[in-house]
Amino acid sequence: MSPLAQPPVCPAGRDGCPVFVECQRLQEECRRLRKLSQTDPLTGLYNRRYLMMSLDQEMERTRRTGLPTSLIMLDLDHFKRLNDTYGHQFGDAVLIRVAVLLKENVRKLDVSCRYGGEEFAVILPGTRLPQAVRLAERLRNVLAKSWQEPQRGKRGITASFGVETFTSRDNMTPKAFLRQADRWLYLAKAQGRNTVCHRASPQAGPETGLTPEERRIFLSREKLHDDKAEGSYG
Repeated sequence: MSPLAQPPVCPAGRDGCPVFVECQRLQEECRRLRKLSQTDPLTGLYNRRYLMMSLDQEMERTRRTGLPTSLIMLDLDHFKRLNDTYGHQFGDAVLIRVAVLLKENVRKLDVSCRYGGEEFAVILPGTRLPQAVRLAERLRNVLAKSWQEPQRGKRGITASFGVETFTSRDNMTPKAFLRQADRWLYLAKAQGRNTVCHRASPQAGPETGLTPEERRIFLSREKLHDDKAEGSYG
């Protein structure tokens, strides 16, 4: 148990000791600040900082135990259209709804994070690629059925998914692991969205189905990655 986790005890054994009360207050404040530093304020999911820390820990666990770690990256399709049509408050409600659906459909040991904007990530400890792909397909179907856009029967919330798995034989950093899953996500966008891509996926042309804005965002994200780099499912 860390020193912060130790229950404070009055040295004199007195009830209502002001030192004891102040220690309790400081411990509670530390817990509150730690939670704020690790979670996304809108969705309540873990944030990117916690994602990178957890990836590092799970990859080290994989090296020690030989159990694989899988990573799912998902990005909501045409999210800008939803914001433009219904407003940013509605867009925020959609992000919160997605967070709830993620929590309801993954295991307690899995780590669900908001990576940024309308992009999310789920770390799956001890999970091989086929099981991770099955979960991604399940999440894709759950999202697609969760809400339908009221205008003209158009499709509502859909997402594109990229899935990657780290094994004890692999030699990559957490940033490289994330980048590889992000590339599969990019391929899912290129293949028409609302799909899951991974190592066994057929390749597609790099620009198929992407808007110029999506290509710009992806390429800038790739450059950022490069600069910074210098239980199971049935």
